[in-house]
Amino acid sequence: MTLRICHLGKFYPPAPGGIEAHVQTLARAQARLGADVRVICVNHQNASRADVTWKGLGSTPTVEQSDEGVRVTRLGRHASVSRLDVCPSLPLALWKLRDEGVDVVHVHTPNPTMLLALAAMPAFATLVVTHHSDVIKQRVLGRAFAPVERRVHDRAAMVLSDSEAYIGGSNVLRRLGPKVRALPLGLDLVPFFEPGAGTTTRAAELRAELGAPLWLAVARLVYYKGLATAIDALADVPGRLLVVGTGPLERELRARAAERNVADRIRWIGYAEPEELLAAYRAATALWFPSNARSEGYGLVQVEAMASGCPVINTAVPHSGVSWVSRHGETGLTVPVGDSAALAAASRRLVHEPGLRARLSAGAIERARLEFDATVMARRSLEIYAKATGGAAPRTAAAPGARRVSRVPASP
Repeated sequence: MTLRICHLGKFYPPAPGGIEAHVQTLARAQARLGADVRVICVNHQNASRADVTWKGLGSTPTVEQSDEGVRVTRLGRHASVSRLDVCPSLPLALWKLRDEGVDVVHVHTPNPTMLLALAAMPAFATLVVTHHSDVIKQRVLGRAFAPVERRVHDRAAMVLSDSEAYIGGSNVLRRLGPKVRALPLGLDLVPFFEPGAGTTTRAAELRAELGAPLWLAVARLVYYKGLATAIDALADVPGRLLVVGTGPLERELRARAAERNVADRIRWIGYAEPEELLAAYRAATALWFPSNARSEGYGLVQVEAMASGCPVINTAVPHSGVSWVSRHGETGLTVPVGDSAALAAASRRLVHEPGLRARLSAGAIERARLEFDATVMARRSLEIYAKATGGAAPRTAAAPGARRVSRVPASP
């Protein structure tokens, strides 16, 4: 019997973001393994297909789509208030989901919109929650939604964390005890391992245009990504910084770059098409990932960089999976949180220490291959669902990411 799964996400690609990318990757991989998979999320684009994620009064229509075997329902919203999207059609969508019959409902949080809707209706299907991160900065919002979150967690058969490292530092997860499991996030690694000719050409163009060393940041422009630290560090290292991402702090970050006299060494490109992003990873000397809070529970772009052979310079965020994903001395270098001098020193070391970048690049590719393949992740998820529902895990095909990949990109 085919397993019927519905993921409840906040948004869905092409909306940017690590959780959004994870939901898409997991859903697609589960569908390839034979599951009947759908996603219900909020539509982040208005009728003109403009991104209104950060606009409180930006309304969007409901859209039904198909994505590589996954049925995607993007629900229209009327407004967004303190990260809570007002979607009048959401309750009806969940009632229809219950009436149609579904085996597993998998909600990805933080996601106050979906949590509130689930808490307000009777339980149905087997509920699995992925708790990607605690609410750190929005403490008032977090306290307000804590009873809602507890209600949903108490109903859940399993609550998942992105890594074992995150569980010990989370009051939310520690309270749940034995129902907590770790499901490391994965990616479809083939585009990173086997880039097309266009990607390779574009990477060479970026290196010629921007020079070396080239530092890369791929992130939403929000507080916990720590991009202020990256801007401060740039003042003490050679080269340029390429910033891929959008968000509410862009104006503030640009002003900080001007204050630090590095504005002319930063290229802001906003959203990047997949081929452009792949080329950026291949062109970069390293990915800078200076997150500063446990709101960053994992950092999926680290996996993208690693699979591209791009070492990562990340931060030792306490009780976060960030420094577990990319390991110090194996796939990159790890520095203290908020320490721009340490970030700069690690970057200079990567440039000047003979053989270091090549060694870390090879280690990054190998760790991505062994730990972060999408099919490995999907198979693990189906085993978790089987335990949650009391059924048997379905048979699956061999993971395509299990093959050995030995190519190491040339040092930029």
